[in-house]
Amino acid sequence: MATRSGHVYAGARGFVPDTDDLADTARAAQECEGCDLYRDATQAVFGRGAPHASVLLLGEQPGDSEDRRGEPFVGPAGRVLHEALARSEIAENDVYVTNAVKHFRWRPEPHGGKRRIHQRPDPGQVAACRPWWLSEVRLVEPEVIVALGATAGQALFGPSFRVGTARGTVRDWPVPQEVAASSAADASIPVVATVHPSAVLRAPDRDEAFAGLLDDLRAVRQLLGTPKRR
Repeated sequence: MATRSGHVYAGARGFVPDTDDLADTARAAQECEGCDLYRDATQAVFGRGAPHASVLLLGEQPGDSEDRRGEPFVGPAGRVLHEALARSEIAENDVYVTNAVKHFRWRPEPHGGKRRIHQRPDPGQVAACRPWWLSEVRLVEPEVIVALGATAGQALFGPSFRVGTARGTVRDWPVPQEVAASSAADASIPVVATVHPSAVLRAPDRDEAFAGLLDDLRAVRQLLGTPKRR
């Protein structure tokens, strides 16, 4: 169970099906009530991409556009990410994109506005959702994981993780038993951390911030061997 400020979340484990089918797993995510975020979200937003991609990109949570459309990284931050992937020569057909949290956490705009304002998921919500993205890693079996931002990095490595000191470097992530026990996954998967694409949009100098994201993704590209054929 995952806790936050005295609240106990049951967690997603009981909702994750015992299957080797990503589509079945994605459908099951729509029924998840492992934490409280499902109450205010339009839908769960599961991962999307190549079923056996070489690169798995892990973000924080869906935003407003993603929550409405039901797909990850389709809003402004997604456009930044897809441009960066293209310019770093990482093929979209060898990529799987997902988030550490599957439901959009938001608050109403002050003074009666209609916008839904992004709120970072709390640690208990991140922990509750962990079984979903672990199931995606198990099924996709990526060569490399990219942690997009602090929430993704902390989901992988714990609360001491900091993007500023880790970005662009390669760090091995020990594969948990529930991932490795039923797959041919290695004992660890290399992880490259970088900023979340939304940070590029907020940066005072967007060109500089985008260049930094490109440098990090080019480090990912250098790690890739021959694309997997399944």
